[in-house]
Amino acid sequence: MMTVMEMAVEKIKVWFRFVPREGWFPQDTEGLWAVKLTDDTARVANVPFLQDGVAEGDVVRFRTDSDGLHWAVGRISPSGNCAIRVVPVPTGPLGGSARAVHQRLSAYGLGGEVFGEDFPMVAFHVPADADFPGIKALLARGRTEGWWHYEVGCGTAEWWDA
Repeated sequence: MMTVMEMAVEKIKVWFRFVPREGWFPQDTEGLWAVKLTDDTARVANVPFLQDGVAEGDVVRFRTDSDGLHWAVGRISPSGNCAIRVVPVPTGPLGGSARAVHQRLSAYGLGGEVFGEDFPMVAFHVPADADFPGIKALLARGRTEGWWHYEVGCGTAEWWDA
C-alpha cells in the first residue's frame, strides 16, 4: 500500500536535447526521471548518462509539447551535486567490468547506474557533501593506471576547486 507521501509525488520524464558528440553515442536526446514540483518545474531524480550540465537533485524548468512530452528549457536551481561518467578500459585491469568500477568507488558511497550490457559506462551521482578530493584522486589514479576513462558531466565550483 502506498503512503500519502508516495501518492503525492508525481514522477515524470523530462527530456533534454543536445548536439551528439563525434565518436560518442548518436542520440541527441535523453530522458531523465524527475519529481514534478509545479506545472513547469521538476527535480531531476536520476543520473544523466549523456546530458551535460545537470545532476540528480537539480531543479529544471520544462515545457510540455502537444504530444505530452516534457522538454527541459533550463536548470533553475542547482543541487550542488555532480555527475561523473566512468567507462572501464576493456583490456585494462578491471576487464571492462562495470561491477569492478563500482567496487573501486564504493568507499565513497556513490550511487550509480550502468548504461547497458553492451557498453559498461557507469554514471555516478556525487552528492554535494562527498569527498571531492578523494574521489578526484581515485579517478585520476584509475585513468593513469589504465582502469578507466572518465568525464565530469556536471561539476560544481566546489568540485573543480577541490
